[in-house]
Amino acid sequence: MAKAAPTRMAEEPGLDGYGTRDQSQAQRAPGDSPTARVRADAIKVLGRWAPPDDRQAALRSSYLTHLHRRGDGADRACVEGHLTASTLVLDPTGRVLLTLHRRLGRWVQTGGHCEPEDSTLQAAALREAEEESGIVGLRLSRCPVLLDRHLVPCAGPGTAVPHLDVQYVAYAQPGSVERRSGESHDLRWFAPRELPEVDASVRALVAAALASRDLDLGPDT
Repeated sequence: MAKAAPTRMAEEPGLDGYGTRDQSQAQRAPGDSPTARVRADAIKVLGRWAPPDDRQAALRSSYLTHLHRRGDGADRACVEGHLTASTLVLDPTGRVLLTLHRRLGRWVQTGGHCEPEDSTLQAAALREAEEESGIVGLRLSRCPVLLDRHLVPCAGPGTAVPHLDVQYVAYAQPGSVERRSGESHDLRWFAPRELPEVDASVRALVAAALASRDLDLGPDT
């Protein structure tokens, strides 16, 4: 995926560059999906999530339709489309942490594919945030903030697999120290008014996060 930009779905902002994995087991049987727990949790989370506008409501509906139809809808091997989870990390002063993704060569929030060890959508978002930021003790929002659907060539060069991204916000504790992961060329804090060149969806997520500073934090129940 050598710095290939993700492709926007119709009228949907895109971002993200989640790593390519072997897709030889594409279209797993639903009962065999290693991410079945995340799929079941996502159906519950999205079912009770209150979208901020009609566009987000339409995305939620499309996500739920896909997850009800595809037992492997959270599995990276589902080339028809699969869930991903991402997190915008903020520090106590309101700065946002962005990673310069090694494969895409663009600044994005932390995030990636759901893994078999993830028991919930929140767990996937938090794991990715901790792995890519190197920060421990992040406080994750109880509910998603936004949804973003985009195409990524994660099944190999020339492919276009829909990523159904569920986006959270997390707060770093005072004094937290970030650490760049192997998936990133760079990792930096930015003031919201001094963002680098980013996709429109990153700006939308930053705006939504700053407008939701009273986010309910903690595990979803």
